[in-house]
Amino acid sequence: MPRGRPTKSQIRQNMIELLAVMGRGYGYEIHKKYIQIFPSCTREVVYYHLRKGVKLGEFVIESVRQEAGEYSWGTTVEKTYYKLGPNAKLTGDPRVKEFFNKR
Repeated sequence: MPRGRPTKSQIRQNMIELLAVMGRGYGYEIHKKYIQIFPSCTREVVYYHLRKGVKLGEFVIESVRQEAGEYSWGTTVEKTYYKLGPNAKLTGDPRVKEFFNKR
């Protein structure tokens, strides 16, 4: 058995299932949908797993966009859009499909 912490994570696997149905999404959007389907986790954990998933090839950064809007910090925001990468392995969680079919 290799040393160190295993790279497998249930939270990251749930995010893979989400992006498989969504197609693409940015961190805050993924977090909003995640907490509606799965047990609650913090937004920081979602961003951590997005960065870790990019390193592992489970997610790919599709684009980084500057979008205008009314925010407490100003009028623009930078959104990083993610999609599934080549190393993402789907398990077909029925909760995700059921959630999106209801909408």
